[in-house]
Amino acid sequence: MQAQSQIYQLFAGKLFALSLKYSKNQQDAEDVLQDSFLIIFNKIHQYTHKGSFEGWLKRIVINTALQKYREKSTLYLIKEEANLYEEEVVLDEDNISIDFLLELIQELPDRYRLIFNLYILDNFSHKEIAKMLDISEGTSKSNLSRARQLLKKKLEKNQQQLEKLSNGG
Repeated sequence: MQAQSQIYQLFAGKLFALSLKYSKNQQDAEDVLQDSFLIIFNKIHQYTHKGSFEGWLKRIVINTALQKYREKSTLYLIKEEANLYEEEVVLDEDNISIDFLLELIQELPDRYRLIFNLYILDNFSHKEIAKMLDISEGTSKSNLSRARQLLKKKLEKNQQQLEKLSNGG
């Protein structure tokens, strides 16, 4: 029990932040975190000391979040191929706060949010994402592109609102 408490105290903050990236709100993130720790404590004997312990924990949190969406049947991935000639949308992440960006990411439809997080924030390849979500690599690329487009639109809208406020409008 003491060892479990120490593991929880050491990693709960980081793992909660990770679960928040994959959840629509704080309540869902808390559920993911709680379920993840139950899995961690039940399967800790399966950790093989290959790779970092923290990496193993993060993988459990990500898999738990993905499983929750599969169970709820809210994960609906649009199966479409990316247009190879489509212009890449670049987000200027240096000029926005991480909290605001996280808020915008949480507003994305589930299919886009999951792929955006897996690819951009957690550095999974499209091939790995395709395998995890049982979709094609093209679908992963297309959904990522659409997520970036939606985020860009949200950022532009926010910028326009800020400009109106600063101009007294």
